[in-house]
Amino acid sequence: MAIIATSVAIFLIRLLHVLYLTGKSRRLKSPQPLSTLIVLGSGGHTAEMMNLLSVLQMDRFTPRFYIAAATDNMSLQKARVFEDSLLHKKVIKGSSAQFMQIYRSREVGQSYVTSVWTTLLATTHALWLMVKIRPQVVLCNGPGTCIPLCVIAFLFKVIGIRWSSIFYVESIARVKRLSLSGLLLYKLCIADQFFVQWPQLQRKYPRAHYVGCLM
Repeated sequence: MAIIATSVAIFLIRLLHVLYLTGKSRRLKSPQPLSTLIVLGSGGHTAEMMNLLSVLQMDRFTPRFYIAAATDNMSLQKARVFEDSLLHKKVIKGSSAQFMQIYRSREVGQSYVTSVWTTLLATTHALWLMVKIRPQVVLCNGPGTCIPLCVIAFLFKVIGIRWSSIFYVESIARVKRLSLSGLLLYKLCIADQFFVQWPQLQRKYPRAHYVGCLM
């Protein structure tokens, strides 16, 4: 019992330490390129993410791992086109991008009963991907597939496997309230930096950062 109590106490202390550091202004000081996980989503999420990536110093964020839902083929196709354009414009010398798919926790219209199984499957798949990638940076902007990935990245921080800096950018379509994904990451204090694109959202969620329209 004493060993269990000590282990729990150590875990809680580590958890509080990580929560304290998460959200603090932490610059990515490493001179080396940073392995980066980019979460894509159907609808406008991928288009907005491509716009965001286009203004980043891409050779700073490499290798890049693009992840989309298993039923979302268009997003990965757009990511491939984006990577090809970087090579064509000689923005990067060589592409180190990889493209992966992840199971959805719940499809649109799926019953809540069957979604229990699919959620467990998606979480297990997300864990396997995160163990394989171990990214230093996670970029996401709203798709539900980012939740298990971000939660696992946060747990990796707590248990000391890898410190992944999580950057969440809420969709520009969210003017008055956060998306469900954004709300979960905000309430759980998982994202290291949380950005919104409308000033009224920042006033409603004061821990968020308003930096104008990024997309």
